[in-house]
Amino acid sequence: MDIINELILQAAASPWLYLVMFATAVIDGFFPPIPSETVLVAAAAVTASTGETNLWLLCAVAAIGAMIGDNIAYAIGRAAGTSRFAWMRRPRVAAAFARAQNTLTRSGAPLILGARYIPVGRVAVNMSAGALGYPWRRFLPL
Repeated sequence: MDIINELILQAAASPWLYLVMFATAVIDGFFPPIPSETVLVAAAAVTASTGETNLWLLCAVAAIGAMIGDNIAYAIGRAAGTSRFAWMRRPRVAAAFARAQNTLTRSGAPLILGARYIPVGRVAVNMSAGALGYPWRRFLPL
């Protein structure tokens, strides 16, 4: 057990931690199985206890990575659209897209912000926002 603790402490003190945090946050923006929140909380806890890493810089790197990842999900949705595949043109699916677009039009900001706290919801809503044509200038600050 001491070997694992020592490995974690060395990893937290490494300058590679910022790159790992950034990459994890970016990938988590469009591929939900990557646990960026867990990596951030663990790194922040070790950082707070050892003082080896700059906690503010770690959080800033994670935030920038998450923003980039969210924009990648938006771009994937924009590229995929809502009618690319045959299953997307079925009446029930098309109706679901219409309801989602109506919700984004009426209350896009609360939906986009609220989805961040639902597992996989963040990716689904960000991709849907891109696919349904939610304005990128409104999406970016959210």
